[in-house]
Amino acid sequence: MADTDRVVVITGGSKGIGREIALRFAEDKDRIVLVHYDADESAAKETLDTLASKGVEAESHRVDISSYEDAGALFKKILSKYGKVDVLVNNAGITRDGLLMRMSEEDWDRVMKVNLKSVFNCTRAVLRPMVKERRGCIVNISSVAGQIGNAGQANYATSKAGIIGFTKTVAREVASRGITVNAVAPGFIDTEMTRALSAAVRESLVEQIPLGRIGEPEDVAEAVYWLCSHGAGYITGQVIHVNGGLFM
Repeated sequence: MADTDRVVVITGGSKGIGREIALRFAEDKDRIVLVHYDADESAAKETLDTLASKGVEAESHRVDISSYEDAGALFKKILSKYGKVDVLVNNAGITRDGLLMRMSEEDWDRVMKVNLKSVFNCTRAVLRPMVKERRGCIVNISSVAGQIGNAGQANYATSKAGIIGFTKTVAREVASRGITVNAVAPGFIDTEMTRALSAAVRESLVEQIPLGRIGEPEDVAEAVYWLCSHGAGYITGQVIHVNGGLFM
């Protein structure tokens, strides 16, 4: 049985994996808040139009959630309107790839702020309201890179590994309040980032995946949705790997 009357906040929700997560929750007619930091609103508008066509109440906010103040102001606005947040999906993330010997401090710091500090900012903003409600689900999007590393992604892999440690710690802190905190770690997923790879590189990636294919955003969305369902009510502090067997 699906939950009803939920307020679901998804960061990085305008496209890709975030969009598919929104569409999956839309099947329950949840109220959905998308957060993004795209240069323009076109992707967010497309997602909102799709949600509207499904009869779902949804809104979008362009906010730099790597800023503690901006993230706090956003959630103050959301809580003022809805009175609660039932589900938080920390999905926002960027890459600034390069070998460590050539990586700039700016590229390191920016990835850490967007990928990891934003998770702290947003999670901290919803914890007190969730504790008051004595319920809530938080899902943080990590990555297979956070488990096995990836050459040229020291900043990205470190940020995603940090998300796993953060997830387990917060799960321990709030479990007694009825709040679950889990992570989903995607492998290679068919998004804008992987579509930019050459055919040869994509082929070499597929050869490493036991299931023999690159994943779809829907594969990740299903895992996120399930972790926020009654069926996963006794699961917290876990990392669900959605990678076709790339990491076991």
